[in-house]
Amino acid sequence: MWTGTLEFDLLLGDVHSLKEKRAVVRPIVAELRRRFTVSAAETDHLDLHRRAGVGLAAVAASAGHVVEVLDAAEQWMAERPEVDLLSARRRLISSED
Repeated sequence: MWTGTLEFDLLLGDVHSLKEKRAVVRPIVAELRRRFTVSAAETDHLDLHRRAGVGLAAVAASAGHVVEVLDAAEQWMAERPEVDLLSARRRLISSED
């Protein structure tokens, strides 16, 4: 079994309140879950209105499949016009580690 995680550090565009932040981040998290069949959540910068940390995790039988999912999710996030992707950190773990 292979587990992969991906953490995004995002800079939000024209956002002036935590309420506006939620209106941007929630649809992104929902679309990550739906499109890539991963677990996803807002994980960092919860009290800042122009920054967001979003994390996701995927589990599969092969490392190749996990890497494929993480690559696709990172590419999708980089193409989002409403956010700037500042960084993406990934981790791949085998059940035999």
